[in-house]
Amino acid sequence: MKIQTVGILSPGDMGHAIGAVLHQHGMRVITNLHGRSQRTQELALKAGISDVGGDEVLVREADCLLSIMPPSHAYAFGERIAATLRNVKKDLLFVDCNAVAPRTALALDALLTEAGASFVDGGIIGGPPRLGGEGPHIYVSGKRARDIAQLSEYGLDVRVLGAESGQASGLKMCYASVTKGLTALATTALTASQALGLQEELIAEFRDLPVFRSLERSVPGMPPKAYRWVGEMQEIARTFADLGLPPQIHEGAAALYHFVEGTELGQETPEQRQRGQTLQDVTAILASALEKQKASDKDR
Repeated sequence: MKIQTVGILSPGDMGHAIGAVLHQHGMRVITNLHGRSQRTQELALKAGISDVGGDEVLVREADCLLSIMPPSHAYAFGERIAATLRNVKKDLLFVDCNAVAPRTALALDALLTEAGASFVDGGIIGGPPRLGGEGPHIYVSGKRARDIAQLSEYGLDVRVLGAESGQASGLKMCYASVTKGLTALATTALTASQALGLQEELIAEFRDLPVFRSLERSVPGMPPKAYRWVGEMQEIARTFADLGLPPQIHEGAAALYHFVEGTELGQETPEQRQRGQTLQDVTAILASALEKQKASDKDR
């Protein structure tokens, strides 16, 4: 099957960047911007992604549809497209690229296959691609995974894992459990050290660790993404629980990201950062938010 049109929902941070690369390499890329934020509409326009105005047109015109959104929205979106497919009657290649547990991927596979689609499990490892630069590794698995490999001809780095749904999601879960899990752990420790008046001493010790340079980038870069990472940590916890491993580590990470989401840092977008440009600034703001939270709890 030759892919000539790719649908993307949603063209947010990752989605619009992937769409821009495909568009630059000659692929037609479409989306449905109905009800989307002004920011998302602007990102889609910048990427050269065309708005077709509705799900039915999107499904009719797309050869494959890439679902790229917060993991907490992934299943509901699958239900939405499944309902559309029951009217449109098309063998759509549906690629779930979200950070979900293998269990969730298998549930989506069953849902969309019953609706007439061909499901491909996907997992994106790495940040949004930049035009002319390196991009993330897009792992895929499932019976039709090899059909998605042709997108490598359009600037993406697609890697086929195998013929089983859940493989790509499982790899993503294991990878993000360390990368984003470590960011959560470091944010927690550094915020605690700020609240205890010991951050300078803790950072002096951390500077001897090779990983600290990475944390100096990942902690300040995290707050605008925290709302997405809540669901991702919950999916990782679910993955580990299904395997008989303790889920509590990443349940705690989800709680940390939920806390960050509710602060002033969590309300910013990547394009309009005003605060939290350094690790120290991020944790000072979070420590202050903790104090306000304690005071509010006392007043209740």
